[in-house]
Amino acid sequence: MLSFNNTEVSFSGKSNKDLNRSYWLFKMVSNPTFVSLGKSLTNFAIKMHLPIKGIIKATIFKQFCGGETIEECSKAINELGKYNVGTILDYSVEGKESENDFDACTNETVATIRKAKNDIHIPFCVFKVTGLGRFAILEKVSAKIALSAEEHLEYERIKNRINAICKAANEAGIPIFIDAEESWIQEAIDMVANQMMQLYNKEKAIVYNTFQLYRKDRLSYLKYSFELAEKSNYFLGAKLVRGAYMEKERKRAEENNYPSPIQDTKEDTDKDYDAAIEFCANNISKIAICAGTHNEDSSMKLAELMQRKNISSDNKHIYFSQLLGMSDHISFNLANANYNVAKYVPYGPVNEVLPYLIRRAQENTSVKGQTGRELSLIIKEKERRRQK
Repeated sequence: MLSFNNTEVSFSGKSNKDLNRSYWLFKMVSNPTFVSLGKSLTNFAIKMHLPIKGIIKATIFKQFCGGETIEECSKAINELGKYNVGTILDYSVEGKESENDFDACTNETVATIRKAKNDIHIPFCVFKVTGLGRFAILEKVSAKIALSAEEHLEYERIKNRINAICKAANEAGIPIFIDAEESWIQEAIDMVANQMMQLYNKEKAIVYNTFQLYRKDRLSYLKYSFELAEKSNYFLGAKLVRGAYMEKERKRAEENNYPSPIQDTKEDTDKDYDAAIEFCANNISKIAICAGTHNEDSSMKLAELMQRKNISSDNKHIYFSQLLGMSDHISFNLANANYNVAKYVPYGPVNEVLPYLIRRAQENTSVKGQTGRELSLIIKEKERRRQK
């Protein structure tokens, strides 16, 4: 019987030292004041070139990242693999704006595909389109604003980089996720994702688009995407997430006086997320999904749906995924019950992935009950080990 309460399984990959580090980290990020102050102090220390890299690397970086390079991630990949948990290498460097940076990110993503091809513990790779081209170009394309001749060439380069990655993934037989981003650039991402799926998903799902169900229109867009796939006879690859830009989305909608694309309540988001997994399960022969969620109810619902529909737990069209350092009680218990599970394992130079790490800390502070749940399970496991 699947349960997310078995802490012995949940933390089987953690030593007592790891468990203690996680305990103190989650204690700290449960305090919004500390997170806010920590962000300011960290940014200041980096700007002043103070020697804090070692502290960051030994604490929050170690909790949420696999390493600074692909090679450094090998230890985390192998550790997770021991427990039947796969790895999705995620090059988490953000905020770059030059053509050289975009080419470097393309090459790095292709390098993750090469690594995955030779490692059974890496079932997927991933990239963000904003890692391959300027945000402003994607914004213009999404808003259907005419590009200048120079911008048009720039946009073509973005599409060429995306195609180079998807082509490499197809040749290696490694599925690739295209991450979702802000709503005002998402249309440009959706267009190219659909083109890539039509090109490379004829025999199986290689390219996956990402659907953020905290948006009011994404359930209907998922169904529309399936219609497109059916019409052109390709597999739909769908990574299902709730979403990561809620505050930013609502703020922009308010400032620009348009209706917020974000669901009015968390319950509405939950309802659409669960409806999305049900829709995909109903069409699983032609849809391959990755349920990227830290929500226990949705994870359990998908597992129960699979049982009810006689879909085997190891069906390659269904994966569960959580972030490294979070929700191990979901990941490890699912893997222990023979479901397909993969952790997102971010990596990159410490200074470069700081924006990602700060977001993780803020997310744990703002997601109601998340940190409390993590802490209570860690305390329960510490107590279990003490009594052994």
